[in-house]
Amino acid sequence: MSATTGLPFRHAFLAAVLLASGALPSTIPLHAAEPEAADSAHRQLPRAMHGTMTDRPVVTVGTSPGSDIVGTTQRALQAAVDYVAQLGGGTVEIGPGDYLMRDSLHLRPHVTVRGQGAATILRKAPAATSALKLDGDFGEEQVTLEHPENFAVGDGIAIWDRNAGGFHTTVARITGRNGDSFSISRPLMADCMVSAGAQAATVFPVISGYDAENARVENLTLVGNRAQNPHLNGCRGGGLFLYRCHGAIIRHCTVREYHGDGFSFQQSNDVQLTDCLSEDNTSLGFHPGSGSQRPVLRDNLARRNGEDGLFLCWRVKDGIFERNRLEANGRFGISIGHKDTDNLLRGNQVVGNAADGIFFRDESEGMAGHRNRLEENLIENNGSKDSAAGIRVRGATRDLVLKNNTIRDTRTGAEQRQTVGIRLEEKAGDITSENNRIEATTPVDDRRSQSPSSPTQR
Repeated sequence: MSATTGLPFRHAFLAAVLLASGALPSTIPLHAAEPEAADSAHRQLPRAMHGTMTDRPVVTVGTSPGSDIVGTTQRALQAAVDYVAQLGGGTVEIGPGDYLMRDSLHLRPHVTVRGQGAATILRKAPAATSALKLDGDFGEEQVTLEHPENFAVGDGIAIWDRNAGGFHTTVARITGRNGDSFSISRPLMADCMVSAGAQAATVFPVISGYDAENARVENLTLVGNRAQNPHLNGCRGGGLFLYRCHGAIIRHCTVREYHGDGFSFQQSNDVQLTDCLSEDNTSLGFHPGSGSQRPVLRDNLARRNGEDGLFLCWRVKDGIFERNRLEANGRFGISIGHKDTDNLLRGNQVVGNAADGIFFRDESEGMAGHRNRLEENLIENNGSKDSAAGIRVRGATRDLVLKNNTIRDTRTGAEQRQTVGIRLEEKAGDITSENNRIEATTPVDDRRSQSPSSPTQR
C-alpha cells in the first residue's frame, strides 16, 4: 500500500501521473471516505517538495512609517509584489493613500494585492507622447523618439501606428536610454512606420497581469486620468488588464476615468470578477475576450462608459454573468458575438443605455453567439439616443433561450425609445422565448423570412 494515498502502489502511481498531467482535476479524491489528515504539513503537495503551509508572507506598503515598504509610487508597490512573489506567493496589503503610477502595477502568480477600498487610490500619471523618429520594426526592442524629454527609464510605454491596433499595439516598460533611443522590455508586436504615423506614449494599464496564474486583486480604486492620457485599446489595455492570467480573482475594485476600457481580460480562463465598479471610462465597461473560458462576473456595475457596459469579445464560452447592472452606457448594455456561446446571463439589470439593451452581433453561422441563455433579466428604458429593442438578435444566431425576462419602457410620450421588445433579424435561427413580460409598442419584431419556430411567449 502507498503510505500517502492508501491505494495499492500501482494505482497511486497512475493517479499521480494523471493528476500531474491535468487529466484529473486536483479536487477529485483519490479514494473514498478518507478523512483529512491531521499531519497535512507533512503530506507533500503535488508540485512541491513540502506539505501545506498555513502561514504565507504578508508585506505592507504605504505612506506611513510603520509600513514594511514606504512610498507613494508604483515602485514601492511593485517592490512589495515582487518580494512576495519570490517567496512563492502571499499577500501585499496597500494602505490608504494616493499612489502615482508611471507604470503598471504588474501582478505575479499566487500574489494577492489588497487595498483599503476608496481610501487606496492608484492614479495614472499624465502621459508623455511623441512621434517615432525612426521606423520601429517587428521584434525590435528599441524605439527612437522625436521628443524624448519626458520619457524616463522605468516608465510604462505603448507604441503603435495606424496599422498596429488591437493586439499589435505594444505595451512594455522602458528599460534603458541612450540619447533619443530607448530599450523596451518586450519586442514590438508589429512594424510601426513613421510614414503611418508611428507614436509612443507613456500609457499602460494601471494594474496589469501577464501569465500571472491565480493572481488576486481586492479593494482598490483605480483612476485613469483620461483627460491627460491618449487612448489605449482594450486588447492591450484597460484600467485593470489581464492576459493569460488563469484563475484570477478580482473583487471590490473600482476603475473610473480611464481612456480605454475599465476592466479587460484576454485569453484568461476561470476569471472571477465580483462586486466591481466600472464608470466614466472612454470605451467598454467590462471586456472579457479572446478565448476566455468560464468567466464569472457577478454583482458588478458598469455605468456611463463610452461604449458597451459588458462586451463579450471573441470566443467567450461557458460563462456566468449574474446580477450585474449595466446602466447609462454609450452604446449597448450587453453585446455578444463572435463564437461567444453557451453562456448564462441571469438576473442582470440593463437600464438606460444608448442603444439596444442586449445586442447579438451580426456573425455568420460558424461565428455567431449560439446557445446563450438569458433568464430573469430586467431590460428597461434603453435607447437614450435612438429607438431601440430590448433584445436584438442579428446574424445567424440560433438556439437562444429567453426566459422570464422583463422587457419594458416606463417612460412616457416621445421619451419612450425602447419601442421593440425582441427583434429577430433576417438570418436568426431557432429562438425559444418563454414567460417573458414585454411592455412595448411592438412586443416581438420577427423579420425572419422563414421563421424556424415562433418566438412568441409560452
